[in-house]
Amino acid sequence: MVVPVKRLTAAKSRLAGFAGRHRHDLALAVATDTVLAVLATPGVGAVFVVTDDARAAAVLAGPGARIVGGEPGPGLNAALCHGARHADAIRPGSGVCALSADLPALRPQELDRVLAAAAAHPRSFLADAPGVGTTLYAARGAVDFAPAFEGESRLRHLAGGAAEIALSDVETVRRDVDTPDDLRAATALGLGPHTAKVLAELDG
Repeated sequence: MVVPVKRLTAAKSRLAGFAGRHRHDLALAVATDTVLAVLATPGVGAVFVVTDDARAAAVLAGPGARIVGGEPGPGLNAALCHGARHADAIRPGSGVCALSADLPALRPQELDRVLAAAAAHPRSFLADAPGVGTTLYAARGAVDFAPAFEGESRLRHLAGGAAEIALSDVETVRRDVDTPDDLRAATALGLGPHTAKVLAELDG
């Protein structure tokens, strides 16, 4: 599993008004809860976090994620391909998945169901909760790995021949967080402990 984590200074800009001076802490907490859930997912063999942020790297390496630095330039998809190449070099022949780092309510059992469904296709993806973007993209190997995240990525993944994963009851895998409304929706699903702690500090 390849999880991209932005530099914290650039992360969660649309939550700046909501989180104020806690924005960087909130961004790191969301990423941490996401990575911890991925690490606890039975179907995941290894987690590769692509980041050039030193603080995020130090925190996320602790529970067992492998840190991939040296991003090749701007753009989420370039970072994901960089991480996939690194993952393939270490675990050749394994399937490769890209997952949003913005899933603070993620539950391992739901992610495992999505991965099981993805295994039936050479390339596949899961749309986000609004049905516009993408939270997960999977390929059977690095050669087939061609993510098209950002913006209206659901349509781009469909146009590129990836199969859309149609599962019910996997809302925690679909619920990424960019805005205060997204965060409220994730809260209703049940937040991970790190995100919940930062929100409690905001309320305090």
